[in-house]
Order: sequence, then C-alpha cells, then structure tokens
Amino acid sequence: MTIGVTARGVLGLSMAVALVASAAACSKDSAEPAAGGGGTGSVGVDLPRADSDFWNAYASYITPKAGEVGVELTAQTNSQNDIQKVISNVDSLVTQGAKALVIAPQDTGAIGPKLDELAQKKIPVVSVDTRPDNGSVYMVVRADNRAYGTKACEFLGEKLGGRGKVIEFQGALSSINGRDRSEAFKECMTTKFPGITVFEEPTEWEGSKAQAALETRLSTDPDIKGVYMQAGGVFLDPTLQVLKQRKLLVPPTDPRHIFIVSNDGIPQELDAIRKGEIDATVSQPADAYAQYGLYWARQAMEGVTPKEGPTDHGSSVIKLPNGYEDQLPAPLITKDNVDDPALWGNKK
Repeated sequence: MTIGVTARGVLGLSMAVALVASAAACSKDSAEPAAGGGGTGSVGVDLPRADSDFWNAYASYITPKAGEVGVELTAQTNSQNDIQKVISNVDSLVTQGAKALVIAPQDTGAIGPKLDELAQKKIPVVSVDTRPDNGSVYMVVRADNRAYGTKACEFLGEKLGGRGKVIEFQGALSSINGRDRSEAFKECMTTKFPGITVFEEPTEWEGSKAQAALETRLSTDPDIKGVYMQAGGVFLDPTLQVLKQRKLLVPPTDPRHIFIVSNDGIPQELDAIRKGEIDATVSQPADAYAQYGLYWARQAMEGVTPKEGPTDHGSSVIKLPNGYEDQLPAPLITKDNVDDPALWGNKK
C-alpha cells in the first residue's frame, strides 16, 4: 500500500510521520502474514500411520513447518492406515474448524467420495505422498513414484550385470504409489534386464509380510541376489534381521552380498548404506512434503489457482483430471552421495 501526503497547514509534521509509519506497517502486514496464522483459517492434518520411520519423520516436521509457512493448525489426527479412520478423522477436523486439510490417504481409490463431499463444502484438500484416483483435490504433493521403480530397477540391473534373481516387496496395490512403483519396476526389468527373474511379493506396506516373504523365498531360492524394498520405513529392519540371521548381512565386496535398493531416504537407510548393509535408496523428502503440503493448503485458503510449470522450490506443477500435482525431486542415494548435507535424512 502507498499513501501520498500533501503538506498543508492543517497537517503538522507529526501527523505526516504517523501516517507514513501506519502505511508502512499496513504494507508489511499485507505482504508477509505473521507466522502461525495467515488470517485465512486453520489447517487440519491427518497422518497416515505411526508404524513407519518415514511417516514419523514427516509428522515431526508438521508443527515447525506450519510456523515457517504461516498457518495455524486446527489439530493432527492419525488414521493408522485405515481408510474409514481417514474419513472419520476428516469429519472431526472440519467440525473443529479446519478450513483446509492435509491428508495422505493410503487407499487412493476409496477416498474419492469424501473428497467430492469436501469440495462441495468449500474445504480444499491437499494430498501428500499419494494421488487420489478420483475425487476433487486442490493439490497433490508427491514425487514421481514411477521414477522410484525405474531407478531401483536400473540400479539393481547394473549391479547384477543383467542376470540373477531379485525379490520385490510391493507396497499396497490399492495405493497409486504401490502401483506406480511396481509397474515401473516391472516394465524396466522386462525391457532392459530380461535375464533377471523378479519375484513380486505383495506386502500391503506391512513389515511382517515382507519379512515372511523374504524368509520363504530365501529357503526356496537361496541364490537371490537383489532386493527392492518399496518402503524402507517399514521394510528395512525386518529385512536386515532376516539377512543377519542367515549370515547374509555382509559387505558389497563379499560374493554372498545381496544388493538392496530401497525407497524413503530415512536416516536409518543412510546409516545402512554407510555400513554396506544396503546399497541405495530413493529419497522421499519428508521435510518438503510437510512444508509444501501446508504451503498449498494456505494457497488454497487464499483462493490462489495453481500454475502449471516449474516452481521456485525445484519442482514442477502438472495438471491432473481432478486437480494439480506438485512433483518434488527425489534423488537416488548411494555410497557416493550419502553424506550430502542437503539430504533431509542428514538433517535429523
């Protein structure tokens, strides 16, 4: 805001100074809303689960990132990987006064009707990590999950020289993330590394199922040479336990070493890479998921229409049939770049 003051006899010098100071304060308030509340309402956040190191890391960023972005939080709930709890929690958050929601529905097919209901009520929704199959959503904040599967395939394919057997812990196929990673991994292996046999093991994102599958597969196929874990946050510990019990947790220089590539980028994975226990992971930015999930919630409450194309935070916004998606970068981490201070897993 700019105010011009004409010096006249009726305005003394002190009055002019007071008006200018008031105008400056008004201008500052308009351009930079105070941290902790942008004057547009509060944001409700539903966390998808508490049994994953990745999602616990994401949860730890919510409150500090809300302060940075300048939004007030209504409350945080946890749906414990249950779509009915997501729906119940969303209703509770709206009842408590949430004017926008940040959620991460793991069942991306069943959430559609609730999203349409919220759109009718003018409650914008930002979906973090998962892209709903249907239903209106203001913004999806996630990385390219097909790239996760492709990067994992190329890494293992090269390490195995295009030959051997690989076990894949698939995430839930009711989730677009599980489908994207699984489909891309399969397409890449079929096209680029036809000499590699892939054993697809469904897990529903449950560590116990991955552990049981690995134990069974190693009993029938002891010459397994590679593992693709679609979620290190739930699969890392059980996988390492099985390999340790079978005396297969050996360095990459040992002929018995099983090459492992994961997805998440949690600190525990980075430590495992340094120790030579696993070989790579694709980093999902837990900090950026929290930051830009809340950022887009604020943009929605302020009535901003997203623009397609590159952003000022190194991502790209694309148009979806049911909204927009902010695709954040997700680098492959190996022993060569595991100590990069820019990785969120090294900031903990």
